[in-house]
Amino acid sequence: MPYVRKIIEEGHPTLRKVAKKVRPAELDDALFQQLLDDMFVTMYEAPGIGLAAPQVDVSKRVFTIDLQDGDPDHGPFVVVNPKFVERRGEVESLEGCLSVPGLVGEITRSEFVTVIGLDRDGKKIRLEGDGLFARCLQHEIDHLDGVLYIDRAKNVRPAVTPEELEAAEGGEANSAAAEAAS
Repeated sequence: MPYVRKIIEEGHPTLRKVAKKVRPAELDDALFQQLLDDMFVTMYEAPGIGLAAPQVDVSKRVFTIDLQDGDPDHGPFVVVNPKFVERRGEVESLEGCLSVPGLVGEITRSEFVTVIGLDRDGKKIRLEGDGLFARCLQHEIDHLDGVLYIDRAKNVRPAVTPEELEAAEGGEANSAAAEAAS
């Protein structure tokens, strides 16, 4: 039965470590599969649209992502040992993080990305996209490299406006709809 794990916050040493690569044998381990189920439950409960294993104090190269926007190309996905194979363009946007609650900042990220990795069953997957999906992929891979968005962002500040509060929650779940409407 999946359970909600504690999301660790900035200042915790696990968030600053480069996460270890997941070995193929680990994918068959019931405890690893439990971790993945727990990560989804934790992400949805937060609420968030992405969660990296280091955020639940597990230094492994895996994250979950689900924009929850009804588009099957936007999740839910488990991505194990992700790598960028393409990055194009630049876009600046407002970002927050479940591990840095209450704060937001402007960050420049690639506008379009392609990421390869493995799914929870060890099958190769390829995810590509732009907008919020691309930003989320980059944000989660940063976590696996021990990087927080506040390391790259400018004008990091307490969230005040409704848009900032939503981003600060790390969810941005409704931002996808707002972005599509704009």
